[in-house]
Parts: sequence; structure tokens; C-alpha cells
Amino acid sequence: QVQLVESGGGLVHTGGSLTLSCVASGNIISANVMGWYRQAPGTERELVAARSTGGSTDYGDSAKGRFIISRNNTRHTVNLQMNSLKPEDTAVYFCLYKHWHSTTWRDYWGQGTQVTVSS
Repeated sequence: QVQLVESGGGLVHTGGSLTLSCVASGNIISANVMGWYRQAPGTERELVAARSTGGSTDYGDSAKGRFIISRNNTRHTVNLQMNSLKPEDTAVYFCLYKHWHSTTWRDYWGQGTQVTVSS
């Protein structure tokens, strides 16, 4: 099992910035992916950004050019710096950890942290 604890959500005005943090603990596999997804009411969960221990990075379209993902492989942490926030960024943000196990990815999710951007 892997446990994830998120922090850093909150309320911010349009154009502001927030940084989300997530720390993983438990049965961490050295080769893994950590990242962030988000889900707004009535929508599907979508990728914000993800980064592997090897440095491969993937951003969702909504995050490109505004958000920056970083991680510390030794401390098993991942951060998401969000800049130029817009009301449409309002959502619950979930931290993801996953690693390859046998023949499939094994996913673990945090409890979610609310980000609200006021207009």
C-alpha cells in the first residue's frame, strides 16, 4: 500500500498562484510516476501534470504554459506550482502515485484538495 497526503489547496483570485504538495509513503517502488489530476463538478477526472522518477513529464492541455510540476525522488514528494489561475481551474485536485506491478499499473490516490479561483 501507498499513502498520499496532499496540501496547499485554497481560495485564490483570478491571476493568482498556488502550490500544491503531495508526499507519498509506504511501499514505494523506485520507478514510479507521481502527478496531479483534477475533477470539477459534473466532469471527468483529467490529467493536470505527471512526472516519472526518470524525469519524463506530461501536462494536460489546461496546464501547459501555466503550471509547473516538480518532484523530489528521495523524499517521494511532488509539487504543482500553478500560476495565472483562472476560474475554470476550480476543482478538486488529486495526487496520484503509480508504479508498474507485474502486468499492470497500480494506482494510488490522495484524498483530494480543493482549489477555488474567484473571478
